[in-house]
Amino acid sequence: MNSGVLHREEDLFFGHPKGLFVLFFTEMWERFSYYGMRAILVLYLVSKTTEANPGLGWTNGEALALYGWYTMMVYVMSIPGGIIADKFLGQKRAVLYGGILLVAGHSILAVEQMWAFYLGLVLIVCGVGMLKPNISTMVGGLYKKGDIRRDKGFTIFYIGINLGAFLSSIIVGYVGEVYGWHYGFGLAGIGMFLGMVQYLAGQKHLTNVGNYLGSSQDEEDQALYNKPLTKVEKDRIIVLLISFVLVIVFWGAFEQAGGLMNIYTKEKTNRMLMGWEVPASWFQSLNALFIIFLGTLVANYWAKRKLNGRLASSLFKMMLGLIIMGAGFFFMTGATAQFEATGSSAMYWLVLAYLFHTIGELCLSPVALSFITKLAPAKYASIMMGVYFAMTGFGSKLAGLLGEWSESLGEYAIFTGIAVFCVVLGLLVLLIRPRLESLTHGVEDEERDIYDEAEGFELADTV
Repeated sequence: MNSGVLHREEDLFFGHPKGLFVLFFTEMWERFSYYGMRAILVLYLVSKTTEANPGLGWTNGEALALYGWYTMMVYVMSIPGGIIADKFLGQKRAVLYGGILLVAGHSILAVEQMWAFYLGLVLIVCGVGMLKPNISTMVGGLYKKGDIRRDKGFTIFYIGINLGAFLSSIIVGYVGEVYGWHYGFGLAGIGMFLGMVQYLAGQKHLTNVGNYLGSSQDEEDQALYNKPLTKVEKDRIIVLLISFVLVIVFWGAFEQAGGLMNIYTKEKTNRMLMGWEVPASWFQSLNALFIIFLGTLVANYWAKRKLNGRLASSLFKMMLGLIIMGAGFFFMTGATAQFEATGSSAMYWLVLAYLFHTIGELCLSPVALSFITKLAPAKYASIMMGVYFAMTGFGSKLAGLLGEWSESLGEYAIFTGIAVFCVVLGLLVLLIRPRLESLTHGVEDEERDIYDEAEGFELADTV
């Protein structure tokens, strides 16, 4: 049986396993590549072919439709990505192969041909599907069950995601808008290549996580892996599936950032600052910047609240996150009202909206990742993580549909409707929270700081 990895002092960095920071930088560069492309994709699609930096000249509706399908498929492919890892490769190799696909996809996008554009998108979809669920599962595998540091670890990991997103929105966004869209796409590929280099260099810190379960020769390990699910495990899966409804709604609203809000920023926001026009893509960096500064503060707040015996369950955080994020869209309501009255809207509306979206995201997204690793049975770990990201994908598709509907309903109706729906749904789910939490069978009741051994998440691991 796997007894985990002893977390000796030399195996820790800032109180966490060193493997966390290997995964941190891998995910940082992966998100640099993904969010860099995301920041300029819609802008590239809607830019006229006659402009100095020509795009494809699509309508807003056509661009948002592709954006919705693309972002949906990026995350839906996490389901086969998780299955492949659990059944054939293990998470560690799946992350590597996913990274290789991403390098190829972003590099091909640098070619100014339509065949390269579509092929690049397909490779990125497959690459993210392999990498995204499996690297998140590996983070959970670094911690022993009941270790309160797990949520903090996911928040640190999440900061890596957003450090990459912040840098890419500024760098890739600027290069794409000023020097050429395809230069931006190519730069994103260079970032992913750097991520793969450091991932390979840090393998010694990932020896006991992400390995292929089926490779175990230990009969006791295999017996645990093959046994049917218990009632407790089934109840916990039910809770996860219900929580995924919140995930769909959350990302359906949140992903307006790369679609409708991105176009709104370019077309209807006064972006002049001291005589200089701020690039529209730079506003994509606000969310990431806020997360970098607020991430550890929010995580420490919830950890202290938990240790003091106050309500701080994962479900409560997720519901609160949905409400706060939804409330942020009321600022976009204010922006559209100002535009309708004066013909322009101020930048501060966007800043306030992104601030509320960020606080809501910090309450929901890293917590949801950690929640899955707490509740999912070991043999379905990557598959359940894949389902989570698939729900994120469905939310992204919903975001694209809402963006398309804005052409007929108007931005005021869309932004206001999103705000009201998210707040009301969050409040309604809060009413049934105690019942849902009872189905977790106390998985979070005894959380505390544990430094003695790792999660023991993979049965095939050896000391």
